[in-house]
Amino acid sequence: MQARTWRILGIALVAAIAVSQAQVYAQGSDPPNPYRSVENWAKLPDGRKWGQTISVGIDRDGKSIWVFERCGGTSCDASDVAPILKIDPSGNVTRSFGAGMFVFPHGLHVDREGNVWATDGRGKGTKGQQVFKFSPDGKVLMTLGKAGVTGDSPDTFNSPSDVLVAPNGDIFVADGHGGDTNARIAKFSKDGTLLKAWGRKGSGPGEFNVPHRLAMDSSGRLFVADRSNNRIQVFDQDGKFLVEWKQFGRPSGVYIDAGDTIYVADSESNTTQNPGFRRGLRIGSAKDGRVAALIPDPEPVKEGTGPGTGSAAEGVAADADGNVYGAEVDARKLMRYVKK
Repeated sequence: MQARTWRILGIALVAAIAVSQAQVYAQGSDPPNPYRSVENWAKLPDGRKWGQTISVGIDRDGKSIWVFERCGGTSCDASDVAPILKIDPSGNVTRSFGAGMFVFPHGLHVDREGNVWATDGRGKGTKGQQVFKFSPDGKVLMTLGKAGVTGDSPDTFNSPSDVLVAPNGDIFVADGHGGDTNARIAKFSKDGTLLKAWGRKGSGPGEFNVPHRLAMDSSGRLFVADRSNNRIQVFDQDGKFLVEWKQFGRPSGVYIDAGDTIYVADSESNTTQNPGFRRGLRIGSAKDGRVAALIPDPEPVKEGTGPGTGSAAEGVAADADGNVYGAEVDARKLMRYVKK
């Protein structure tokens, strides 16, 4: 009995230390930054410029990256530019596709087979409000949602922000982007059949206010960047709420690598939104939630709320060598960070 009591006390002490560490970082004592930036690493084709760069993913080779950007501007409406780009380790664009298909590029995910998934977060006319699955060479393999139609039925979305494919092929969509949109996670089978959906607008466990990004750890837990609630929520794959973490800031992006290192992009924290947190990319453990590093926002912080106040990366990923990539929306650029 005494041994059991000491074991419980030990577990509680470890948990208290982890919480204490997170609180120290949250109050302004930032963790170290072991990275340096590499300027002008990615080279766009002649005559092309970056638009709002919203998402980044890692190819299955572990070296190349995929980038989703808004056709040189703030949207792809009426553009003939391909918004999905594959970039090799030297920074050269080796493939591009998706021209004429998107209104408002948002979420991007690369599955284990190398297929590229992308969400269109807005609708206009007969385009948008859909999730696409592309082969690595750009062939459309699957489409979820009805083009240009908003809703919360089994075959409609309202501002799908991100998509993720589990190892067994199940598809998860973060459906909603604040305002008068949805606030749910939709789960589909590998053939696109809706299996279940959970969540509603709110701040309680299992509720969302801008479910902006998705990630999954090695044990199969689903991480949701619940941005306007200043937290990450963690669920099992049936939607059971497990835990919430606030030590990673106001999360616009989240990525978990094969070793369960978690990378979280905070693009909006300021003295009005989530005060006490510094913008940037926080890096830590998806196993216990400890924060180990912070790459600070390279842009000046913009105060206030609403459109135009974000500055740091919204999309984040890390390649097999540990290089970190930040997809910057307002700054319209792709950042690359390497270990010092």
